Amino acid sequence: MGELKGLQDYLDRHYRQTVFAQAQASGETWEFHLHGGRLHRAVVKEDLKYDLRLSPQVDAEETTPKLQVKLLYPESISPKAVPLINIDPEIHGRGLEPILSPKLRNHIKNKSLYPLMMEREVVFFTLLEGEIIRGVISGFTRYEIQVHMKGGVPVTLLRHAVLDLRNKKGRCFLKSFQEDRRDWEKSTLWDASPSTAGTSPPAKPS
Repeated sequence: MGELKGLQDYLDRHYRQTVFAQAQASGETWEFHLHGGRLHRAVVKEDLKYDLRLSPQVDAEETTPKLQVKLLYPESISPKAVPLINIDPEIHGRGLEPILSPKLRNHIKNKSLYPLMMEREVVFFTLLEGEIIRGVISGFTRYEIQVHMKGGVPVTLLRHAVLDLRNKKGRCFLKSFQEDRRDWEKSTLWDASPSTAGTSPPAKPS
């Protein structure tokens, strides 16, 4: 039985945070990439449990399900972010819809994300509609993954919108693949025999 050094502390500090609360607190306009190829610019007025109350313009609010959001970033960085987001035409042509059941989504274990983040490995996220995000993982929470693309341009991906995650060698980091391969145990952060005396972690890393 082993553990990744620092993972539990990271989860304790960051796992319950959300970019939607950050966006609401900023009061700024954000750019939302929604399913169906829609690009939406709006201010987050309220971060509800399953929905966002958005205001695309003064006195015109609307409610958008969070499940429709694939990725987002502040509108101010749009000129830098948009050119870095490529599209895989084959995947885009599949017409994949949002995956309603959490059990059927393409999960990525925290144990996989943490070493990739700490070791700053360049990775490629593919989203359900074919968007390809290349960069390094800068953070993650229960529902989101933050990525710094070329030049440090930050975007936030919704975990429910991920189709695949691979490194430059083509290694897959989805839970379905990593359950057996357990690449996190090859990380320099892996402690094969940690001392657990006196610890009672509030959240079990996945």
